[in-house]
Parts: sequence; C-alpha cells; structure tokens
Amino acid sequence: MANEEQLIERVRRTIPHLASGLRVGIGDDAAVMAPRKGTEWVVTVDAFLEDVHFLRKIHAPSDVGYKALARATSDIAAMGARPRYFLLSLALPTDCATRWLDDFLGGMSAAARRFGLTLAGGDTTKYPFVLVNLTVIGESAPGRAVLRSGARPGDLIFVSGTLGEAELGLRLVQFGLSKNRRWRKRLGKHVRPEPRLALGQWLAGHGRANAMIDTSDGLSTDLGHICKASGVGAKVFAGKIPLVNVPPELRRRGLDPLQLAVDGGEDYELLFTVPKRLAGRVPQNVAGVPVTAIGEITREKGIALIGSRGNAKPLRPGGWDPFRQKSAGAR
Repeated sequence: MANEEQLIERVRRTIPHLASGLRVGIGDDAAVMAPRKGTEWVVTVDAFLEDVHFLRKIHAPSDVGYKALARATSDIAAMGARPRYFLLSLALPTDCATRWLDDFLGGMSAAARRFGLTLAGGDTTKYPFVLVNLTVIGESAPGRAVLRSGARPGDLIFVSGTLGEAELGLRLVQFGLSKNRRWRKRLGKHVRPEPRLALGQWLAGHGRANAMIDTSDGLSTDLGHICKASGVGAKVFAGKIPLVNVPPELRRRGLDPLQLAVDGGEDYELLFTVPKRLAGRVPQNVAGVPVTAIGEITREKGIALIGSRGNAKPLRPGGWDPFRQKSAGAR
C-alpha cells in the first residue's frame, strides 16, 4: 500500500487543483482562498458512505467518485450559485488504495471538470470502509442565493426533469438486474446524477424562484422542507408530475411510477416556487432541462396530492431519512 504522501500525490495528479482565487491549495495545513469581488460564498458539506450510499461490490469506483461530488454540488445548484472549490476527506481500506482509488479519482476528476470545480485540499486516512466527505464552495451575487424559506401562498410549484429515475435505477440494483445489458442504461441517474447548475443560476439570476431545494430525498420529503421553512402548505397535482417510464414487467414487480416519483430520492432535480405573476416568464425548457408546473403553495398547512378526479389525500414525507430507514444498502 502507498503511504499517505504518495496517496495525496495521486489525488493531486488526477483532480484539478489550480485556479485563480485559490492562493494556497493542496500541500499546506489549510487552503487560502478569497471570493471574487461582488460575490458571497455558498458552502455545503455532504457525506457519502459505503453500504449506506453505495455498494463497493456493485457500483463502479468511477461512478462512486462522480456521484459523490455530483450530489454535494447539487446543493450549490439548489441555491442558484456557481461552484468554485471543494475539499475532500477520504477514508479507505488498504485494498482500495490501489486500482480502486485510481478509478474513483478518475470519476471525481470528470465531475470536477464538468462542474467547474477545483480541489482546494482535504484529508486522507485508513479505515475498514470507504468514507467520503466533501465540502463544496460556490459563489453567488450578494443577496441572490435562493433559500427554502421564500415560498408564499399562491406561488406555483415547479420541478425540473423527470422524477423517479434514480429510484428506478436503485430498484434495478436491488433486484439484481444492474448487470443485465437490457437494464443497464436505466441506471443513469442512480449512478451519475447531474446537478442542475445552469437552471439554478438562471432562476437566481433572473429573480424567478423565491424558494428552492434539490430532490435529493424525494418530492414528498423535499417539498415538506420548503413548506416548513416557509410556514406554508401545498397542493400537488398527480397528473402534472413528470413521471419516470416504468416498463410493464417492472410494474408487475410492484414498481409504481407515481410512488417512485413522490418518494424516490436522488434525482437531484430542482424543486422551486415562483410567484404567480412571474410564472409565465419561466420557460418550459432552460439550458436543455424541461421545467414543469406541478402545484401551488397554499395558506393551509400540510401537503395534499390531488388525483385525476379531484380527490385529495395527504402527501406525507415518504422519502429518504437516514434515521428512519433500516438499511439503505445503496442510497
């Protein structure tokens, strides 16, 4: 096994680590950086753990590296900010410090280049399981970061992309179908999610969204976060939710598209609210990503799911909660 200094050098060689604004990066006790003039920092932290968020025997190390950084960066997208730097803390078992690490770093490097991120530093250590902890730093115009707490009664609720795709991919892994050539292409969002950075920046830059979150935990849970932070309720129309296409043979296994969409997480789409007077100024497609109005913010607390016949039922949080789930296996 390589020593820690050699391991850090492999990280340095693989992941972008030089950028303007980063005065001191990898190789010192701490990074020294400064936001560009006229910007504020937006900072998030995220953990990505073996046997909780991924399975080492099933998920390719390059996908693990890519997804770890993508999911952390999605929080930056949800604030409407632009990613700039990240810090990586990595704990590895001995047998992962060879080829597995190289592939992991390759995937993370691909994500860093795609999202415009520079590695500013971090930490490494030995541990029986793979533990990844990421801090991502973004920039936003002063006062323009979009919070969860800005939704008001009468606002329309929008979501980007299609919901339930990542959950469908997870179920394929759980069914043992992830290696099957027919189903492999349906793993897309589960293994390589795409944070909606361009959409988030457009919404913040044009002053359209007044509350926003990413669908990391599922629509039913994440909309609840917006409602709680804003002190409001919501109604969502089931027929307007952009659902994942579930083939008949998977439906027979109990996979319902609506359930996957409302309770399945890890799509990393953007869920946001827009004042009704501005709703007509939100395009149906932004930067190649479709945007759909699915409901409305209400004064009455609670979230109602409205069916095709106008029947309403409570939409309770059924998405991901690490303290409620028994064992994710891969989430």
